[in-house]
Amino acid sequence: MWVCSTLWRVRTPARQWRGLLPASGCHGPAASSYSASAEPARVRALVYGHHGDPAKVVELKNLELAAVRGSDVRVKMLAAPINPSDINMIQGNYGFLPELPAVGGNEGVAQVVAVGSNVTGLKPGDWVIPANAGLGTWRTEAVFSEEALIQVPSDIPLQSAATLGVNPCTAYRMLMDFEQLQPGDSVIQNASNSGVGQAVIQIAAALGLRTINVVRDRPDIQKLSDRLKSLGAEHVITEEELRRPEMKNFFKDMPQPRLALNCVGGKSSTELLRQLARGGTMVTYGGMAKQPVVASVSPACPSCVCRACSFLRISNFEAFGCPSGRRITVQTSSRS
Repeated sequence: MWVCSTLWRVRTPARQWRGLLPASGCHGPAASSYSASAEPARVRALVYGHHGDPAKVVELKNLELAAVRGSDVRVKMLAAPINPSDINMIQGNYGFLPELPAVGGNEGVAQVVAVGSNVTGLKPGDWVIPANAGLGTWRTEAVFSEEALIQVPSDIPLQSAATLGVNPCTAYRMLMDFEQLQPGDSVIQNASNSGVGQAVIQIAAALGLRTINVVRDRPDIQKLSDRLKSLGAEHVITEEELRRPEMKNFFKDMPQPRLALNCVGGKSSTELLRQLARGGTMVTYGGMAKQPVVASVSPACPSCVCRACSFLRISNFEAFGCPSGRRITVQTSSRS
């Protein structure tokens, strides 16, 4: 949900945070009206001094804005999303944790309003996003080093720019890095209506890949299915449908997937493994069910019996939105 208001109004508990929170209004003053010599003394930011429940530890504070020096860039935040990883970081259970006290927010898009004398790659008016996680985007304005920012086009939708750094990059790297997929190959994923899932659908469609998109059942399943198909999804099925014996007939008309993308874990990940082609790869990049990934050795799971499967867990990020992980190839066999 879009809120075109100043950041001092953002006092919603973490469990109710949704969408993007534009800071300082959606349509603020033009960049040319700012200068390094006319900086306000303080800016508003959502800060946490220790880890815990975001609704309890995040506070709205006034921070001093540093002066713009040689390689510095002053920016005004245009929009910053609230990601599950943002919440995890505040809770203290994320792979990377900034020093405390810290400003929340890993993603966002900002407009350059002033640059230092040594800055050569950016100018006032440019749009920028963080180069790495932990920059702290839940604030109205900030001064960062030039190397901490990446310029993006200013003619793309604001929401797209603000969410460019994590989900689309993760989706692209998972589609490209772990299997040499060709047009016509298929990919299966769970949590297909998540941010990453929707990015996978769109990028896969652009690459000519066919997608099998698994979602939880819900009263408005047809509405969700139609929305995902409008993005390029070929098939949308529920977790319950994936477990049915009839799924064996599903692949008479399309190839078995060589790549499975799992961010749920538990039974859902086991069902993805059942559908993998011989020697396929399942990449786990999340665990929303908070249950372990289990590979069955039952004859009902032909991808895991008498076949070599690769399991890869994304454990950290080499760059913002660029996953790295460890591949484990498991070879099993059954006795005849």
